[in-house]
Amino acid sequence: MSFTQRTRGLVQAIAVALALALPLVAAMPSADARVGGGFSSGSRGTRSFSMPPATSTAPGTAQPFNRTFSQPGASGYGNSAAGGFFNRPGGGMLQGFAAGFLGAGLLGMLFGGGLFGGLGGLSSLFGLILQIGLLVLVVRLAMSWWQRRTALASAYAGAGAGSFGGPPGFGAGSGFGLGSTSAPLEIVGSDYEAFERLLGEIQDAWSNEDIARLHTLATPEMVSYFSRDLEANKARNVVNKVSGTRLLQGDLAEAWREGSADYASVAMRYALVDKTVDRATGRLVEGGDQPAEVTEVWTFVRPRGSNWELSAIQQT
Repeated sequence: MSFTQRTRGLVQAIAVALALALPLVAAMPSADARVGGGFSSGSRGTRSFSMPPATSTAPGTAQPFNRTFSQPGASGYGNSAAGGFFNRPGGGMLQGFAAGFLGAGLLGMLFGGGLFGGLGGLSSLFGLILQIGLLVLVVRLAMSWWQRRTALASAYAGAGAGSFGGPPGFGAGSGFGLGSTSAPLEIVGSDYEAFERLLGEIQDAWSNEDIARLHTLATPEMVSYFSRDLEANKARNVVNKVSGTRLLQGDLAEAWREGSADYASVAMRYALVDKTVDRATGRLVEGGDQPAEVTEVWTFVRPRGSNWELSAIQQT
């Protein structure tokens, strides 16, 4: 075998590996095992595509949602339409299609068939036209989604900042401090107590894999993500055990009212023991017994006359 033939074979092998890896990279889960899995998930009503203001607890920018049912411009509580081009839970059909299409095109190009030579072996004129049309459709959908998202984010830019007083800390060195923005919705001491209580109760219900309990603490959208993550753990034959959840610092980012629902986004820095063990033997798989610190922005929603429940978690 000549050097050129060996090189060509190596290149082709690499092309196959890259094409197969593309969908896996797109679906790769975060290494974090706690509730939410380290993703930014959920909805913040009409503010889902604008970032919560920075606070002393979370001075950086919160990450945009990579799992959300919201659509740009959609109104608040109860919206269940799947939204975003790549934002659907688990990536969605379009994400898988785009990754597969790219992989097929890469294979075709490196095997000498051109960019459109690797998708199912189509070589006829009809196949070429079909593939070009599909590529144009994907690009147009992506551009449309990005334009809507950018326009909505710009609409919330420039919102005035002020100060909003929260209650004193819930003990020395812990609890909620001063908020960072003025809010048309007043958040009082009992609300902060509810936020801290929900932080612990949601982590406990997650650790116990208690879906029924999670339904009383979070929105149906968030429970759908929790359920999917728990099923993934079961498929791996592991269980994530979270304990010792303790709020270290927290403050209000913003609070507002939409129709018949109240919203509050709260930055929280908390400590917890996060470990994953084998479901059958209890052998440690990930994590450990040493407490770790996490900073996230949690958004809570309260339908009028009801209790607060978790609506979103954003990484910082």
